[in-house]
Amino acid sequence: MMLAKRIIPCLDVRNGRTVKGQKFTEIKDVEDPAVLAKRYALEGADELVFYDITASNEKRAISLEFVEKVAKEIDIPFSVGGGVKTVEDFVKILHKGADKVSVNSAAVHNPSLIKEAAARFGSQCVVLSIDGKKVGDRYLVYTEGGRNQTNLDVIEWAKQGVALGAGEIVMNAMDADGMKQGYDIALLKQLKETLTVPIIASGGAGKVSHFIEAAPYADGLLAASVFHFGEIAIESLKQTLHEHNILVRLKVER
Repeated sequence: MMLAKRIIPCLDVRNGRTVKGQKFTEIKDVEDPAVLAKRYALEGADELVFYDITASNEKRAISLEFVEKVAKEIDIPFSVGGGVKTVEDFVKILHKGADKVSVNSAAVHNPSLIKEAAARFGSQCVVLSIDGKKVGDRYLVYTEGGRNQTNLDVIEWAKQGVALGAGEIVMNAMDADGMKQGYDIALLKQLKETLTVPIIASGGAGKVSHFIEAAPYADGLLAASVFHFGEIAIESLKQTLHEHNILVRLKVER
């Protein structure tokens, strides 16, 4: 059975506000996360992703206040990541109302975190978010919000993460992030050929054709600035995808 492609706005949160940058820098203020979340839910988003973008680098726990506010405003699934280091962090975030928890840097430093979380909450709650960048002819994993390069190969790390229990991979293509030149199709193809779990494409969406190009290789299409700044409307994006024979959930008027 073919599943509908998910359209997923991504909200980077810093100091309780939604922000957006390019290639993980040049950060600009956008809006209150709960306000944006409600808007996207009403516009037909299938899911939302929130990252507390400076939590890992600032070596602090995720801000939970915004998670609770968002949960009160929306009735679609959402995941939360940034600064998640322990299974106890999962407990706190899920208790505040999130449906899934995203791990990134901490999982690289301590892969058993994925296994422990999946055993306790189920794989469907555990999202492995990978920040990757092309170095030579390889894609390497970066940690601490894209600040530190590791020698880990992106594809191998994704395979290991799934083997440990991650139920979904969010692939953040750092070179494409905020550039609006399209998703990294070559990287998505490699992941699609390798993995059995859903893949969420992240980084590079600038126009509707980019979503169409990436749809065959990803289960979810994540974007930020094109939604935040009103460049692409979710409802019309879905309608266009539908017209290109890409299965999406179209908004039902209530």
